[in-house]
Amino acid sequence: MFEVLRGKHEAMSKVDTAWLRMESPTNLMMITGVLMFDGNLDLPALKKIIATRFLAFRRFSQKAVDTGTSASWQTDPDFDLDWHVRLTALPGKAGKAELERLVGQLASTPLDQSKPLWQFHVVENYRGGSVLIARIHHCYADGLALVQVLLSLTDAAPDAQQKADLARVWLNKDQGNVIQRLLEPTKAGIAKAVTVGEKVIEKGVELFSDPALAAELAREGGEITRELAHALSLADDPPTSFKGPLGVSKRVAWAEPLPLEEVKAVGKALGCTVNDVLLACATGALRGHLIERGNAVDGLVVRATVPVNLRPLEHAKKLGNHFGLVFLDLPIGEPNPLGRLERIAGSMRELKRSRQAALTFGLLAAVGMAPVAVQRAALELFSRKATAVATNVPGPQMPLYLAGCKVRELMFWVPQNGTIGLGLSILSYNGHVYFGLIGDAKRVDDPDAVVQRFGQEFEKLVLSTLMEDWSEDITAADGAATYRHFCGMTEPVAAAAPAAPESGAKIRRAKKPGASRKPATAPAAAPFNAELAKFRRDSGPKSRL
Repeated sequence: MFEVLRGKHEAMSKVDTAWLRMESPTNLMMITGVLMFDGNLDLPALKKIIATRFLAFRRFSQKAVDTGTSASWQTDPDFDLDWHVRLTALPGKAGKAELERLVGQLASTPLDQSKPLWQFHVVENYRGGSVLIARIHHCYADGLALVQVLLSLTDAAPDAQQKADLARVWLNKDQGNVIQRLLEPTKAGIAKAVTVGEKVIEKGVELFSDPALAAELAREGGEITRELAHALSLADDPPTSFKGPLGVSKRVAWAEPLPLEEVKAVGKALGCTVNDVLLACATGALRGHLIERGNAVDGLVVRATVPVNLRPLEHAKKLGNHFGLVFLDLPIGEPNPLGRLERIAGSMRELKRSRQAALTFGLLAAVGMAPVAVQRAALELFSRKATAVATNVPGPQMPLYLAGCKVRELMFWVPQNGTIGLGLSILSYNGHVYFGLIGDAKRVDDPDAVVQRFGQEFEKLVLSTLMEDWSEDITAADGAATYRHFCGMTEPVAAAAPAAPESGAKIRRAKKPGASRKPATAPAAAPFNAELAKFRRDSGPKSRL
């Protein structure tokens, strides 16, 4: 079935090489995806689809070969599809807990380095249907690309004869060379980032062990070198129960999905993005878990590394790693839900104006060709500065079908690197938002306790918004006053300190001294969905965070 090109080698890109060499026993460099179906998958039909669609990407019939001095792709002369597509079953009640445990075990199990680094596991009889668990090494592509690859196995209709091609109804037409279009707006910045990265590597371990030396590069001027100086000078993330020595076992969990329209409505009302809202909910969930575990959270801020796509969505299926990373502050110490959202939205706006993503892309390219000692030093440096990896991938807002079976839910996780032991994933699909967590078992022994708080945190934001007076702009301080008025609804909160105005940003309308705000009638006793429906129906809000 497959044409084998014996002995053929193809050089691996510098960035892909970096991800290949980043693997360690405590953090395997695998992207793990879970697709849950309403019906039972037919295994022969699934294998046929994988053979014709997945293996249409020649890369997936190739294995990664690392000689220590260079890395390349080599076609596997002994490729066996049956080895890569496995049938399995859940033990006991075969419920969500058993499925989460299986996914965690697979996420903790290395792929066979002597074969192409991917596997599919078909789980039978889960909630009346099947489950497909995919494991693909990060060196093949970044998370966004691999999610699109997995979705390319599906159709937009149950009957393939209807020719409902997903690409035609979701992605734009693929145009031009990926490198040309990927970096056209910031081509100069990326080129500078690679150059700066190479200079960092030339200085070797010395620069990573003494971040103050970054000032020498910063004196060259330019945004990229200033970003490097800033990144290297960041303090290490503070110790919490999420941050510490890692083991070799992973645990995963995912929350019940949220309606995407409700998330959009809250974002629109508060003048921020859907991503801002979801990250604020995730931050609140982490806060609640830390408090429950006895961690001190007052004033606590931790960072998450957030992948930033550097290419158009329609180019994702070209494989390879084409993304940068930014450090996002998660204000766990902020007790006010609106305050957390306000701070995250401000941080995201600032990051979007920076060249931090371009910088990390250049550093990863340089690290991929560096000596092993420098690679490890660079990895250790960046992982010390963050507690989590947070990803948000937009998916199709329509039902998908694989081998005639409807995809009911889906989730994925990207790997954590270095000493980072926590991964947060957000994915939207068919009108819903899915939130999942993967964590080192030493750091997060009960991930369900975290993800169950995600929906509760969203309800806090909704109720906060519903209770405010929309004739004026809504601020975090307003939310604090309202919480005090309706005490006992959630944890006590304190008014957030006024955020420093951003350059070029509009400053919110200040209240008159001594003016009192009369909160709207508390909607706590009304059905949540009815209140939110009214909120969307009546919205022409002027409120902005």
